[in-house]
Amino acid sequence: MEPTPILDRIERPEQVAELSFEECRKLSSELREVIVDRVSQNGGHLASSLGVVDLTIALLAEFAPPHDQIVWDVGHQAYAYKLLTGRKDQFHTLRQYGGITGFPKQSESPYDAFGVGHSSTSVSAALGLLRAKKLKGDDGHVIAIIGDGAMTGGMAFEGLNDTGHFSENLIVILNDNQMSIDKNVGGLSRAMADLRSSAGYIRAKNRVEKILLKIPLIGRPIARLLRMIKTWFRLLIRRNTPVIFEDLGFQYFGPFDGHNIALLKKKLEIAKALDKPVLIHVATQKGKGYKFAEENPSAYHGVSPFDKNVGVVPSDKKTFTNCFSDSIVRIGKKYDNVVAICAAMMTSTGLSNFRKNMKLRFFDVGIAEEHAVTMAAGMATNGFVPVVALYSTFAQRAYDQMLHDVCLQNLHVVLALDHAGIVGADGMTHQGIYDISMMLSMPNVTLLSPCNFAELDRMLEYAVSDANGLVAVRYPRGTLSEILEKIPSSDGIGPRVIREGKDVAILALGVMCEQAILAADILEGKGISCRVIDVRCCKPLDVSAFTALLEGISSVVTIEDGVVHAGFGRYLIGALEEEGKLDAFKHFVTLGVSDHPLIAGNRKILLEKEKMDENAIVETILGF
Repeated sequence: MEPTPILDRIERPEQVAELSFEECRKLSSELREVIVDRVSQNGGHLASSLGVVDLTIALLAEFAPPHDQIVWDVGHQAYAYKLLTGRKDQFHTLRQYGGITGFPKQSESPYDAFGVGHSSTSVSAALGLLRAKKLKGDDGHVIAIIGDGAMTGGMAFEGLNDTGHFSENLIVILNDNQMSIDKNVGGLSRAMADLRSSAGYIRAKNRVEKILLKIPLIGRPIARLLRMIKTWFRLLIRRNTPVIFEDLGFQYFGPFDGHNIALLKKKLEIAKALDKPVLIHVATQKGKGYKFAEENPSAYHGVSPFDKNVGVVPSDKKTFTNCFSDSIVRIGKKYDNVVAICAAMMTSTGLSNFRKNMKLRFFDVGIAEEHAVTMAAGMATNGFVPVVALYSTFAQRAYDQMLHDVCLQNLHVVLALDHAGIVGADGMTHQGIYDISMMLSMPNVTLLSPCNFAELDRMLEYAVSDANGLVAVRYPRGTLSEILEKIPSSDGIGPRVIREGKDVAILALGVMCEQAILAADILEGKGISCRVIDVRCCKPLDVSAFTALLEGISSVVTIEDGVVHAGFGRYLIGALEEEGKLDAFKHFVTLGVSDHPLIAGNRKILLEKEKMDENAIVETILGF
């Protein structure tokens, strides 16, 4: 990695304001070099962080956090901000267990005004910060940075509407890179494109002004006249086609070049002086400064470690997402009433091939999970079977819609929950450990958890063709281990024995079957015969099926990759007790994620720390 003399000098963010323009330009290059180098080793969100480096420098040059509070929407673009706010010496620990997180986190730094991880929350959070400041007599500014993709989330407009209605002096920066993860979709995206269409004009205008200002005597008056004409022309156009943000009560500026630090500083200085809501629209390039990310920003949104000189090389290993992709295409071709829905993550959830094969039956609604689920309910009402593909962590955003619009009406909607369970380095905002608890709390739900690809394919077929109500199929990120691959698929969706034993039993959910089998191997070496049961279906619960499979067993352990206090194991204990069958067991212990936020770290480490790995299972059973 190249030396970073400017960055090495920055110990406190206020030092950024002391830099010359040339030093800011060099700092920008240094920051990008450091970010690419570290993300290539640790993995992380690369393209989005590279795109806002210049904006971050301008923000810290004009504002003084933590007195001024900066809120990053989603937050995966905040790497440069972390480097400039006292965390450059810890940056090598990014997304590692015990290291700094990949997202802003209040407990990590006083410069992180608000913890984030999900989209479209920044305006509401920033408005809350601002109103609290005013109540305390604090004159600090509050700035929300939100992407154009996040603007498709309804919550963003709830915050904008409230801010504009009461004319709060909040500064909102719209970071417009024309993408969320995949290309943005929808009417708002087209509106952003219309506004961006003037960005080329702005760049040309700036070039003309520079030339005119160099002409003695007449150059400056001509430039002033052109600015007056430009202002009149914009007002004339807006009288007929008003900018949506001005209708909401904001003073709108832009769009501007989001990589022109001098220009950004000038606009931010103006925004500070205005006692009203301001929205500054900046156009940035996702992946700026790293050729591979500039050419394919979607592929560099979130990456695993890679060779920075070569770029990300697609893996040929099949993942659960790949399996879902193949299955949904096969199912879609078989059943012409199946439609697929995603929320701005077509590629990430494996729906690209479905769109390619059945474009008319594919719907990307943007970052709007709530809308996706209720729209699916409407399609189900009119005879279609919607398959809504979401990451587990983002399904939480649509809890009310799942309950109110799908479950209470008992509509047939399939929910494909990718990245379920412990996902690792993305940290506490992205762990998929709450979906089991959510689904168990709702009526008219079937919750399935496959242990391998064959079972996932079969369960998706069942979910579409044979089930009713809300059917959620939860599966993890990543590839399949040899142990899980060897487990044969079998008919039905109820519990089944996948390893015989007579002394104790382990009931395992989904891919936790691997830890159960490994534990059984260790116990066998200690003279303990362990029966392993693949749960498969968490709900509805067939108590008689479980008691039949547990016949002759008095000691039971359940293991699941979700929160244990409100998960499958406790749910089963309650059902057994209700039917008077719990007394048949001398020991019944539930293992899973304990009741606290699950921090970043690779899956193996987190399983060990949460006492969910094979050694912890063995220790529990030996404790009997």
